[in-house]
Amino acid sequence: MIQTASIPVGNDEDFLTLPEVAEILRVPVNTLRWWRQRGDGPPFFKIGRHLVTTIGDLRAWIQEQKQRTTDPTFA
Repeated sequence: MIQTASIPVGNDEDFLTLPEVAEILRVPVNTLRWWRQRGDGPPFFKIGRHLVTTIGDLRAWIQEQKQRTTDPTFA
């Protein structure tokens, strides 16, 4: 059985942690860290010592990825 995780229902400004985003995208946490170092991936920022993103930022990033892969003219 395939385990899936969805973006939680909530306000676009609600926070998601690095492990939560990794679970949603089905990638290892270290992949997210690598993408962040390269400037790829969803935007993360620090609150104290914790990396977080918002539900809205993750949704926007996923939409951007969809557009990139389906629209050959997307810059």
